[in-house]
Amino acid sequence: MTAQPVVSRHDLLTRYDSRAPRYTSYPTALQFSNAVDADVYGDWLSALDPAEPVSLYAHIPFCDRLCWYCGCNTRVVNKPALISDYVDHLIDELILVEKRLPGRIKAGAVHLGGGTPNMLSRDDLVRLFGAMRHVFPFAPGVEISAELDPAVLTEGWVKAAAFHGLNRASLGVQDLAPHVQEAVNRIEPFDVVARAVHWLRQAEVASINLDLMYGLPRQTTADVVATLDKVLALRPERIALFGYAHVPWARPHQKLILDEDLADAAGRLEQSQAAAERLVRAGYVAIGLDHFALPSDSLALGLASGTLRRNFQGYTTDPHPTLIGLGASSIGRLPQGYAQNQSSEVMWRAAIAAGRLPVARGVALTDDDRLRADVIERLMCDFAVDLGVVAARHGVSAGVFVDDIAKLESLRADGLARVDGDVIRLTEEGRPFVRLVAQAFDRRSEPQERFSRAI
Repeated sequence: MTAQPVVSRHDLLTRYDSRAPRYTSYPTALQFSNAVDADVYGDWLSALDPAEPVSLYAHIPFCDRLCWYCGCNTRVVNKPALISDYVDHLIDELILVEKRLPGRIKAGAVHLGGGTPNMLSRDDLVRLFGAMRHVFPFAPGVEISAELDPAVLTEGWVKAAAFHGLNRASLGVQDLAPHVQEAVNRIEPFDVVARAVHWLRQAEVASINLDLMYGLPRQTTADVVATLDKVLALRPERIALFGYAHVPWARPHQKLILDEDLADAAGRLEQSQAAAERLVRAGYVAIGLDHFALPSDSLALGLASGTLRRNFQGYTTDPHPTLIGLGASSIGRLPQGYAQNQSSEVMWRAAIAAGRLPVARGVALTDDDRLRADVIERLMCDFAVDLGVVAARHGVSAGVFVDDIAKLESLRADGLARVDGDVIRLTEEGRPFVRLVAQAFDRRSEPQERFSRAI
């Protein structure tokens, strides 16, 4: 047997320091077009199976402060009346969706994202939950989750949300080092995070996730590990460790972050691997590219059973094939394809006021898209895929992947991926490069600067 060539980490990072999609969907949002509009979306809604529960996602595009690293569609707002009016429009959007449904459809999962959902007043939160329950009756055991900013969270808000079923919460932490917080305009002492976790535990919110980041400006490996040492004392059920995506051409406020303050590919990899090692030592199971969970958590159980999924919120065990997106810029997924609402809040409001579904763009899925989405999802979740099994599931031969496998030759030669017949498997060293392996099976996207860095 010929010995595998030894390639230094420096050479690997130099060779593969490129950009690739995060693959929270396939096709990616860059492939969306106005070919999917309100009429198309309405037809898709009408074709849903009333017996099949759906997931709901409501986007709340408001924050109390502008975090310079943020890549989300959000803005700073300090007028409660404007937020309340936004909720009025969300409720009107629900009514527009209801008119196109073929019957009563239950909601099996509800997620509030943003922005900062806890910018909603308690009254507005209650109104929104009431409208959701009216249009999509909540199924028994419904999972209700929300992304929260600890700095503006109140005990009263937590109690109100828990009363209406909140059972999963995700708290943005990012990094606790003062010099890093200053560099991203997010000042948040550890005591603020601990207080938020305490309120959620008291309200019997069953699962808490903490969002952390690496690759932030002025951040060092020591900062990442020190942050982990503090937050692990709170014993969250999950930790998401995201790599900062520097895309100032898409998010102009990121221009406030200086390029020279950012770690290079080697520094980012060192930070992510040091964090992963610390989390595994603390008893967490590594989930896909950037999540960690306690062994008893549903993410870890989903990984073990092969039912782990990936969507716009990251890794999930949500089994529902349909996601209804609500709010400005929200993206929904239906069996026929993806549909995204107007990103402009003004245009979103105007469409709803005119009695139109506020969809601006999307993409209809082809059979080939579904096939490749399946392959990419398995790679992103399991770091491996049996192309024969996937092909059989879609009624085609694994031979359709011959050209895609050929694209892996460099990664295989460098010891980052193995090809054993129809099985593609990333090596331990190759896992940080999983997005590049997935990209080999992407027939829609071409490498381009609009994507974030792959490592």
